[in-house]
Amino acid sequence: MTATRIGLVGFGAGGRIFHAPLIAAAEDVEFAGVVTRSAERREELAKLFPGVPAYDSVADLAAAGVDAVTVSTPADTHAGLAKEAIGLGLAVVVDKPFALDAEGAREITTLAADAGVLLSVYQNRRYDSDLLTVQRLIREGALGDVRRFESRFERFAPDRQPPAAGGGTLLDFGAHLVDQAHLLFGPSTRVYAELRSDSPGDLDSDFFVALHHESGVESHLWGSWRQAAPGPRFRVSGTTGTYIIDGLDGQEAALKAGRSPAALGERWGVEAEHAWGRLYRGATGAPVRSDRGRWDEFYPAFGKAVRGEGPLPVDPWDSVRNMEVLDAARASAATGETVTL
Repeated sequence: MTATRIGLVGFGAGGRIFHAPLIAAAEDVEFAGVVTRSAERREELAKLFPGVPAYDSVADLAAAGVDAVTVSTPADTHAGLAKEAIGLGLAVVVDKPFALDAEGAREITTLAADAGVLLSVYQNRRYDSDLLTVQRLIREGALGDVRRFESRFERFAPDRQPPAAGGGTLLDFGAHLVDQAHLLFGPSTRVYAELRSDSPGDLDSDFFVALHHESGVESHLWGSWRQAAPGPRFRVSGTTGTYIIDGLDGQEAALKAGRSPAALGERWGVEAEHAWGRLYRGATGAPVRSDRGRWDEFYPAFGKAVRGEGPLPVDPWDSVRNMEVLDAARASAATGETVTL
């Protein structure tokens, strides 16, 4: 079998921390190169991934014979780089947010489909330990019929500014939270949102979004860089039980600390017992072993899709629908009214 050769466009924090180690560790995948013109980042590449070449452009990467590229650059450059790669006939992974709005996401997805080029979106939070645990509990019927889903990405970094090139915290965190809610409970029909902006450029640093799903479930989603006392990561309430878990999946912290699936092997994505959630059926709760987090499964699955051996790990049309919800959230926040999709 010939390994799928994947190149990386961008070697900032996103590319260096969240993509390169996972591409390098993926089975039947070759980490084939990085597009960066920064001398400093080329030095980092040589130190962290000896032998992986650097290139000046996507065209140079394509000329070197890669099969696919991952775009991990500021969000306002995603669309242009994805279009360039599609035009070169390369399969593409685009980091989230997929685009700055639904129109842009729809344009890229249609372009790829018309060109017969594979396109996926890096919704790695589908592989979070806590989300996989929630999926299992729902599948096993441990919660009964779920009525309400509460989900938070809340951090306290009062001096940090939301990503200007990515449109603020709603797009940064909301792209994951909406995707997870849709994955669990299906599409939304109504959206209500509140945004708070206390940063230069009127970028939102705090948001609340309420979704009503076709399935009848209500999802309440929070995201913030200004929350000094974060709420539960998930609270999932059903007719026979409620599951609550605090804290964030540990894979992000592992990658930031320089640990990778290649180094940790079977220990990758395993959550310590103190980080497990609890299932409540009354005043007291019982601990629930967390499923293993599997960010390491995205690139092997994408490689198989490129080789024609399996489906894409994330259908880009899912991310188009996510962007439609985020657009509706902005409209709702501007008017104070619920938006029907």
